Amino acid sequence: MGSRARRGDRGEAVTGLPAIRGTAEPGASLADFIWFRTGGPAEWLVRPADVADLAEFLKALPAATPVMAVGVGSNLIVRDGGVPGVVIRLPKSFATVGIEPGNRVRAGAGAMGITVASAARDAGIAGLEFLRGIPGTVGGAVRMNAGAYGRDASDILVEATLVTRDGRVETWPAARLGYTYRHSEVPADAVVVEALFEGGPGDPAAIGAEMDRIAAEREASQPLRSRTGGSTFKNPDGDKAWRLIDAAGCRGLTVGDAQVSEKHCNFLLNLGAARSADIEALGEEVRRRVKSASGVELEWEIARVGLPA
Repeated sequence: MGSRARRGDRGEAVTGLPAIRGTAEPGASLADFIWFRTGGPAEWLVRPADVADLAEFLKALPAATPVMAVGVGSNLIVRDGGVPGVVIRLPKSFATVGIEPGNRVRAGAGAMGITVASAARDAGIAGLEFLRGIPGTVGGAVRMNAGAYGRDASDILVEATLVTRDGRVETWPAARLGYTYRHSEVPADAVVVEALFEGGPGDPAAIGAEMDRIAAEREASQPLRSRTGGSTFKNPDGDKAWRLIDAAGCRGLTVGDAQVSEKHCNFLLNLGAARSADIEALGEEVRRRVKSASGVELEWEIARVGLPA
């Protein structure tokens, strides 16, 4: 692929990439918006204008070119060598939220969980309150079956629309996504662009109170004002990752400028000058110590992408 890109009008090729009506930026920083604020650049950062633009772009993109979608990077480690190929980041045009009959909420994949929960509250739709506690986008929530406070995306998803690597726009019913704990069968190189959720009737005041409770609990228990990546490891069956990490003596453990949070042991922090390699190495050291102390092998919940430096 080429080394330059610029905005293209319809039908106008962008140097090094297929035609796109959105934008394509070479060597774009991902650390500018990834929550950890670490990691190398994307070879190309592409922001499509709309679903049709994305579909046409992916259809024309050579099959050998890697593709990965990124939301706000709240549960992501981008390695220091950067991400080869194309990183898709959906712009605000993919963040619309609308109410439909039957206590349903249709949301673009770029919408934040809090935005969806708030729209549901205002419409008197209960059951989506937990999205207030998920600091990512709808696309990420659908892909990883994000959850909090006893509920998961799989509990409320009716269907999801995605653009496949070969440019087809498909709507998958929830059952096709093969949901398990923090996992779906959405192909790694497909891009979720929309989701339809369903709740039940509820009182807006009661829904709002539950959202406020979730927000207060998160503030009290999690290091929300730090450079972090959310929950680092999946909870093992019948246990909590943070408890195992604490019992293994890892609270406050550091590698370089990366630290296990003293407030919540299942969060890793960038204290200011950490590299992604430090954060990942710290996570692996935590896994080693937990395995030694308890026999439990923690699984990463945070996605780790890209190349080492």
